[in-house]
Amino acid sequence: MKVKIIFSLAILLLAGCADNARQPVQKETSRFLNQKPVENRINNASISTAQWKSTPFDNHIQQASSRYDVDETLIKAIIQVESNFRPEVISKSNAVGLMQIKASTAGRDVYQNRGKAGQPTTAQLKDPAINIDLGTAYIQLLRERHLVGIADPETLYYATILAYVNGAGALLRTFDKDRNNAIAKINSMSADDFYRYVEKNHPASQAPRYLAKVRAAYHAGDN
Repeated sequence: MKVKIIFSLAILLLAGCADNARQPVQKETSRFLNQKPVENRINNASISTAQWKSTPFDNHIQQASSRYDVDETLIKAIIQVESNFRPEVISKSNAVGLMQIKASTAGRDVYQNRGKAGQPTTAQLKDPAINIDLGTAYIQLLRERHLVGIADPETLYYATILAYVNGAGALLRTFDKDRNNAIAKINSMSADDFYRYVEKNHPASQAPRYLAKVRAAYHAGDN
């Protein structure tokens, strides 16, 4: 009798395990957003970064975040991916410093927006304060000028990161040669659809990989 009871319990236990195994994995609906409104990730500089490792550049990051209304955690995530917090780094394509700024593109773009001629020098871009200021100003410029018209905050967040690494023009041309048509096409998509479309169609394969890296760094810094 005891043997029969034990055998019956074993069958019930195995059946329960099988039922559990058949349960679908719950989709992570918040993705990297941690249930926070996505607009905070671009527009709100007050998100806590206390859980991120302390860096020698925190004061510069906080000042730039406040000055340009860009999330501190996003700035840190980009710095981590771009240079791993090494201000002296110069890439093969001549991108310089913490936020890997190219003087002739991002640097010149920020200068022109300020009504200033020329472009920053390599020595200036190696200066953490100048580099972080220019890099954060460029994020704001991308968001508020080059990508203006993108309605969904999460899509705009993705687009800003992609434009930072490979240019707003290249991103928009992924959707249409005409800017207005490109914006309209982007606005017809959900943020998830935009992300998947860029993964498959962006002409620079490193751009979607860069977006994934920044998202991962942001998520690590915001937890």
